[in-house]
Parts: sequence; structure tokens; C-alpha cells
Amino acid sequence: MIIQQLENAMASALTHLGVELPDGFSPQVAAAADLRFGDYQSNAAMVLAKRVKTNPRELAGKVVELLQEGEVGGLAAADIAGPGFINFTIKKEGWSQRAGELFADDRLGVSLAEDPQTIVVDFSAPNVAKPMHVGHIRSTIIGDSLSRIARFLGHKVITDNHIGDWGTQFGMIIHGWKTVLNEEDLVSNPVAELLRVYRAVNALCTEDEAIREICKKELVKLQGGDAENLEIWEKCVDLSKQGLQGIYDRLDVSFDYWYGESFYNDRLAPLVDRMLESGVARESEGAVCVFFSEESKMAEQPTIVKKADGGFLYSTTDLATIDFRVEEWNADQIWYVVGMPQQLHFQQIFEATRMRGQEPSMHHIAFGSILGEDRKLMKTRSGDNVQLVDVLDESVERAAKVIEEKNPDMDAAEKKKVAQIVGIGSVKFAELSQHRMTDYVFSWDRMLALQGDTAPYLQYSCVRVRSIFRKLEDGVVLDGSKIRIEADAEIHLARMLVRFGETVPALLEDFRPNLLTNYLLELARAFHSFFEACPVLKSEGDTQNTRLVLCELTSRVLVKGLGLLGIEAPERM
Repeated sequence: MIIQQLENAMASALTHLGVELPDGFSPQVAAAADLRFGDYQSNAAMVLAKRVKTNPRELAGKVVELLQEGEVGGLAAADIAGPGFINFTIKKEGWSQRAGELFADDRLGVSLAEDPQTIVVDFSAPNVAKPMHVGHIRSTIIGDSLSRIARFLGHKVITDNHIGDWGTQFGMIIHGWKTVLNEEDLVSNPVAELLRVYRAVNALCTEDEAIREICKKELVKLQGGDAENLEIWEKCVDLSKQGLQGIYDRLDVSFDYWYGESFYNDRLAPLVDRMLESGVARESEGAVCVFFSEESKMAEQPTIVKKADGGFLYSTTDLATIDFRVEEWNADQIWYVVGMPQQLHFQQIFEATRMRGQEPSMHHIAFGSILGEDRKLMKTRSGDNVQLVDVLDESVERAAKVIEEKNPDMDAAEKKKVAQIVGIGSVKFAELSQHRMTDYVFSWDRMLALQGDTAPYLQYSCVRVRSIFRKLEDGVVLDGSKIRIEADAEIHLARMLVRFGETVPALLEDFRPNLLTNYLLELARAFHSFFEACPVLKSEGDTQNTRLVLCELTSRVLVKGLGLLGIEAPERM
């Protein structure tokens, strides 16, 4: 990696000058924000000047002199800017060499993590007997992308869909199953029928206290192991999973485990007993609570792990879940991709875990809301949450219309396939291109546009690259050792290709896949500029070989980058 080469050379130069580097310090080199000042930049001389009691520009000058005499001289020109910044401009020979190295590298310049971890990613987590709604988009798509990125970087990733398959709603569902269930509808659309049953009984409960008491008794029977109610519950869970799996298949999202809340039932009472014995929890007004230290920002906000009536809560289940993930999976890190409103809950759970002596690195990867065109939470006209399956259907349908307009001669089966790829990819990219903490407006027209910051624009860029190779005669063999980068557009495309290896490792620093979407858009723009300025098929010899290698690398990086976002690239559009 160019950055690593420059950092190593700077460290050697500073050591040669007798500069004692502080413990843990290494000279940092970063991509230049403004290409007028070069390709890379370092402020190391400014940081260290005080330590050696010298002028920053003077120290920078000595460093640059040594760099140009050493190995960096063949790679880059170095100069000084401002109070002591060191700027590096990579030479044409440097770009040619690096492009050749990328061409031979299956990982496209992305290094494996130096300290691979076992990471459990908890995301999506819908409730049983309820359809996934638009609010599940963010958790599902962000969680899947982060899992893909972490795996690519060499971490052992375990994905767990912690579904809501236990709780008070099952008293209502079981009563409804026995009294108002339509078995034909259950067969044709099980999730919709279970939702109808739940809503019908919930409405009855608000009108009739006797119905509410019946539902409570059904729940108690379920929790007590009643055979009939357990059978109904198991059918509800199985039918719901089937419905959910259909959506996950469309999204190309998979999980290693589906350990829902019910999986941990037998662990809850022993957990609370241990917490009482250790003093981490204590009784308060009949309930069992965890009280946090006065120094904690949660000092006035204890968390309940057992209610006065003997019932357990989400907090209890989450603590038992952490124990399981550490003990059974040896988790080094646990990531929770859950909305911002749950921030306090996770702060409490994480602190309670530390109080109990467990030390996995736990992260709440929060996110904002999806808004409609009116900038309010996205709802149907009746006020219900928009169902996720309806969003996917609508996106695919709209994509099919665009494809029909642009390529009416495409085979019908291929049109259908491409519409799925483009439609689903558009939904994912619209989500992942946002900073996860921002609320964003869901716009169909903007999302499916072939121009602008969209999935179709990137997918079209892939198609455009592949079309070049379809026009070539058979037998063209690319040679990475004969790359001769000369033109400005070639240099910029090579520059952007190299930055893939610099971008991907940074994505997990603050869990921001939007940095990858930004990079891919810049790469696509660089390719289109290159394509307009540098004829590929009309060129010859080493020039054509160079340009074809750059095209091939662009295709590989776009496909790999989109793949890390969970987005497929079609061959034609």
C-alpha cells in the first residue's frame, strides 16, 4: 500500500535524523483532500518539531531531502507546504507499478486485519407474527453490510437474528388462534393472517377487560409449558420464519443463527440469582434492579431485571444473551445494529455486563429514521407502518419500467432478473449512502435514477466496463507488467483504484458503510472521465493494454465494493 510505504520511509528518515518517536507514535500519511497539493500529505514534522525544539518547516525540509534520496524518490516527489506539511505527488511510474500490483492481487489492495476478532453481529430482529416494516430496512441492510465488510477484512463474523418470539403478545395471538383464525388465509399468507388475528384480539381487549384476562391466562399457560399453547406458539414461530426468510432471500441476507428471546428462557432465573448473590443486583420494592454508581450518567436510571410479579424483561434476556455469546462463541466484540431510541437500554446493559465481570467490546450501532416525502415518519395513508415487502415490490416494479424504456429488446426473463437486481440494489444503496445517524427522505425517483448518487448509476458503470470487453476479439490477454500510465485521466483512475485498499479498512472505525458508497461514486466518475478522454478500443500496444487493465480493475473494484454493500452488479441493463 502506498500510504504504508510512505509512512515507513518517513519513520526511517526521522530515525536517521535522530528524532526520538514517542511511544506508540508513527508518522501518519493521509490522502490529500485537495489534489492541487499532491496525492498524499503528512503533518508529522509539525507534530514532532516541538519535541526536538526545531522549526517545523526546517524539520520537514530535512525529512524531504532524505526521502528524495531514498526509495521514495522513485515513487513520489515530496515538497513542503504551509507551516510544515509534507506533500507527496506520486509519479507516473509509481502509479503504473501499483496498478500492476493491484491487477495481480485478488484482494485489490485491501489488507487483512492485523488482529482478527470474533464478532457477533445482532441485526434485523423482527417480531414473530408481525410483518417486517420499513423501519427494519436500516437494521437489516446496515447489519448485513457491516458483516460482509468485517468478514472481508478477516474477522470471524457470527450473525444472529435475535427475533422477538416470546412475550405478552402471544397471549393475544393464542386466544385469537383459538377463536378468530381463518385457516385458509393462514395457508395463503400466514404473517398477514397472524397480524390480523393479533389486531382483532388487541381491539377486543381494549373494549372488554374479560378478554384481556383470558389472554393473560393463555400467556401464563404458555409460560407454564401447556402442550396445546406450546404447539400453537411453535406453529406461529415456524410460519413467521418462513415469511421472513422469503424477504431475506430477496435481500440476499443470511444469518448463522436465529436465536430468539425464547432460546434464553431457562437462563433468566439463574442469571438473576447470580446477580443477587454477587451484589450486582438487589431487591427494590419487590423487583430486582441493577443500580449504577453515582459517577455513572445512569445513576438515576437503574435497570430492572425481574419485575415484582416475577416476570423478566428485555434487559434480563439481553444479559443472558451476552453471557451465551461470550461463553459459547468466544465473542471478542458484539455489535447491536438497533435504532437510536434504544440508546439508554444498551448503555444500561453494557454497564451491567461490565459490573458482572464480562468484558467483550460491545457497540450499539445506532441509526436514525426513514422519512416520507413529507419529512415525517414513513407511514401508509391509514397511519400504519409501510411494510418492507411492499417497498421491495414497488422498487422492483419501478426498476422494470425503467429497464423497459432503456432496453426494450432485452429478453423477458433477463428483464425480470435485472429488475430485481436494480430494484433491490436501489433500496440498499439509498440506505447505505446515508450517514447512519441521519434521518433521510425515501424518494423513489431519486433512488432509481441512472444519473447521480444511486445504485443504478454504479451498476450501469459496471455494465459499461463489461461492454468494452464484449467488443474485443477473443484471445486478448492482459499483462499487468506492461502498464504504462501517462494521461491525466489514467492517473486519476489509477489513484482512485488504489484508494479502495485505503478506504475499506477504515469503514469499521465508526461503522460507516456510507464511506464506501462515497468512494464507489468517485471511482465511477473517474472511470467515466477516463472513458471519455482515453480511447480504449482504438488504442494499440502497451497503451491499449494499460487502458484495458484499468478497465478490468475498475470492474473488479466496483463489483467487490457493491458486493460488500450486498448489491449485485448485472451484466446488462
